[in-house]
Amino acid sequence: MSQQYTQPTIAERAHDILRSEQSSNPLNSIFAPQNVAVIGASEKQGSVGRTLLWNLISNPFGGTVFPVNPKRPSVLGIKAYPTIQDVPAPVDLAVIAIPAPAVPGAIAECVAAGVKGAIIISAGFKEAGADGIELEREVLEQARRGNLRIVGPNCLGVMSPHTGLNATFASAIARPGNVGFISQSGALCTAILDWSKQENVGFSAFVSIGSMLDVNWGDLIYYLGDDPHTKSIVIYMESIGNARSFLSAAREVALTKPIIVLKAGRTEAAAKAAASHTGALAGSDVVLDAAFRRSGVLQVNRISDLFDMAEVLAKQPRPKGRRLTILTNAGGPGVLTTDALIAMGSELSELTEETRTELNRFLPTHWSHSNPIDILGDAEPQRYTQALEIAAKDPNSDGLLVILTPQAMTDPTKTAEALKLYANVTGKPILASWMGGADVIEGEKILNNAGIPTYQYPDTAARVFSLMWRYSYNLRGIYETPALPVNLADSNSCSLVTQIIDTARQQGRTLLTEVESKQVLAAYGIPVVPTYIARSETEAVEYSDRIGYPVVLKLFSETITHKTDVGGVQLNLPDADAVRSAYHKIKTSVNQYVQNNPDSGMGAQPCAPTKPDSRLPTPDSPFLGVTVQPMLKLDGYELIIGSSLDPQFGSTLLFGLGGQLVEVFKDRAIALPPLNTTLARRMMEQTQIYQALQGVRGRKSIDLEALEQLLVLFSQLVVEQRWIKEIDINPLLARPDSLLALDARIVLHSPETPEDRLPKLAIRPYPQQYVSQWTMRDGTIVTIRPIRPEDEPLMVQFHQTLSEESVYFRYFHLIKLSQRIAHERLTRICFIDYDREMALVTEYHHPQTATREILAVGRLSKLHGCNEAEFAMLVGDRHQRQGLGTELLSRLLQVGRDEKLDRITAEILAENRAMQKVCEKLGFHLHRAADVVKVEFEL
Repeated sequence: MSQQYTQPTIAERAHDILRSEQSSNPLNSIFAPQNVAVIGASEKQGSVGRTLLWNLISNPFGGTVFPVNPKRPSVLGIKAYPTIQDVPAPVDLAVIAIPAPAVPGAIAECVAAGVKGAIIISAGFKEAGADGIELEREVLEQARRGNLRIVGPNCLGVMSPHTGLNATFASAIARPGNVGFISQSGALCTAILDWSKQENVGFSAFVSIGSMLDVNWGDLIYYLGDDPHTKSIVIYMESIGNARSFLSAAREVALTKPIIVLKAGRTEAAAKAAASHTGALAGSDVVLDAAFRRSGVLQVNRISDLFDMAEVLAKQPRPKGRRLTILTNAGGPGVLTTDALIAMGSELSELTEETRTELNRFLPTHWSHSNPIDILGDAEPQRYTQALEIAAKDPNSDGLLVILTPQAMTDPTKTAEALKLYANVTGKPILASWMGGADVIEGEKILNNAGIPTYQYPDTAARVFSLMWRYSYNLRGIYETPALPVNLADSNSCSLVTQIIDTARQQGRTLLTEVESKQVLAAYGIPVVPTYIARSETEAVEYSDRIGYPVVLKLFSETITHKTDVGGVQLNLPDADAVRSAYHKIKTSVNQYVQNNPDSGMGAQPCAPTKPDSRLPTPDSPFLGVTVQPMLKLDGYELIIGSSLDPQFGSTLLFGLGGQLVEVFKDRAIALPPLNTTLARRMMEQTQIYQALQGVRGRKSIDLEALEQLLVLFSQLVVEQRWIKEIDINPLLARPDSLLALDARIVLHSPETPEDRLPKLAIRPYPQQYVSQWTMRDGTIVTIRPIRPEDEPLMVQFHQTLSEESVYFRYFHLIKLSQRIAHERLTRICFIDYDREMALVTEYHHPQTATREILAVGRLSKLHGCNEAEFAMLVGDRHQRQGLGTELLSRLLQVGRDEKLDRITAEILAENRAMQKVCEKLGFHLHRAADVVKVEFEL
């Protein structure tokens, strides 16, 4: 009997279907409560407590409202209770509007009463200073005793328009719709609410998240991702809070539901204002941009863009490229739209000859014969539809914009009626701009109702298309199958690096020498220029003679970071005399710089002892000698690759134009580790130097694939060596036939830093600790390891080996092979977030053919809103009864223990007895029903 677990996991379910576990999500007590208590309910006109109570009772949500006020027997004619523990019915949600010092006590009473959700409207917490921070600590301590989830404090509240819940002090409830709106600013919430009523925009949820003491972006993104009413998620953000939680949730949800973010505090002055308002530190703007790209989030800069994008992404398909075709009955708007399009980084499509020929058959002689396609001012509806149909078939086009200006011969309404039939038949996004006033209103309504978004001005439509392409481009970069990286560092290399770093830390140093830095790079397979340490003029000449002239001398120091700043680099030295002179110049320049800058921090630090020779450096000097390197001909491009710390996202990666003027040109791209080859290429593409690297003006392209691999190796170094605080390769010399690190600089965290306080990565790296070999019952040696994005081709081969019985046992029904191996599906299988789930594959290397094969897959997926997970298992038919199912499930249980989960569950078909036996063997409790067996393991 096949050993397959049959229930689809979370990662494989469509986000627009309400999952069964949603009903047990703790946030349901906030968004769909049966009973609500208002702690601080008041009769006082204009008070928050009165407004909250009135909003709850005047918008029926299907439950009961209980005022809590120890000073009044009733509020607004409703019986009041002294405390929430006196309420005669179970309370799901408590809305708290009392002075901040009293909130910890109220939360304690909520926990005692069994309340599972709270909204703290009250202000006066961390935004108020140290006393407020202590109050937050007390509130959170009380809430965690009873697993009570909190929205706020310092927030407007929560609306759930589809149920009628209005737990806010806003003036009116939002319209029901399909946009989930989350804002850190309560004032912006009220402004958006007023605007939405004028624009007839509806919401599935309307949340003022406040200071995010407990419920954060990630919690709400997951919840709205599971919500069938929500089609897109719109966010106004001032601070990101828990970066890993946000990125993890966004990466999972963004593929099926667009997430559009307006981030405030992008300038330094605004960032300070935001920090004052929310009590959170502002991170680097360029790093935040990189984080959004990595998670598939679309960042916009205007409030109007938030809802324009939510609408268009819900109605129209995403463009596959940046090329737009413009169809217009007036030349001027077409030209202005082109300017806006190019400024946003998109481009006009080039019409093919076939398209021009087809258009020539019916368009007037004087049509534009190019894009924008000007079909002239007397264009009737049929001319519009014919031109649109032909333009949409052009393979060079990724999207279409139809512009209409009201002219004497134009009928905006009839034209809209004719075009609405093409709303969803081209496979490309179609946008429209019906320019004008009252004459075009009816046409706009027709197009909007048909699913073709309209814009008053065509340059706005061009901007929307460009944002659509940016969103599509980011998602494609995340889920594009990368190449398998080569030459990843082995355990011996990692041990060498650890030894180098440990030695520096034991000596009290935070700066590795250039030689040590290059040894670290070389251990990870990054080519470095040969470098020798000379502690005297004589040694410098000896090494120079051995290397061959010309040579380069650089300062060798354990305390000075930037050698050029202190005259510590001498280039192109042609002979021994020049080497001696350069050695003296560097020594004199460094010592003079230190004397003139006594507070520079470049004085003595512990270092290795030297011989008592007047020609040698002394221990009390930052000058310890020089390094000698060959003077290479700079016949390539000087690049920089680096990593530094961001206060919110931890280690970040940098790539760009290098050399001495790196800070002048600032041609760089930022990304978050870890990288794969696809993400490395996307990082390169964001820079101006990338165009030159591909070859310009007769110069050959450098080996871009080799550069991708080098970036992946560098990323691995940053991920694995957590004691490294900063690292630079500048310059990295890139030639058509080689890549070579000419200089390197590594700064470590302070030796006094506890290891558990080292910054964590925002994205969880590949869990190498779960990689090991295992022997099957027949003696075959296999490797069990976490799945990688690069495994997609192997997963295709794996599914080709499965029988119908195996497929049926796994999925409860038969699924065609073409569906199982579709890229869109396998991206969710292979491109996993190790913070949310773990998939272990059994891999076999064929000794004769050197090919690889996946034999089995086991998956553990955390459930949203609780500390549990479900497992899945699929063993290939030819490798069943070899113990693979038992071994994989045993390892998944260990993963659950490592993640400190409470419970692991699954559902298995009743006839799949082999899998049930595996579960019994490992200690699962089985609960049998007619068709399905529920299995549970308490950790």
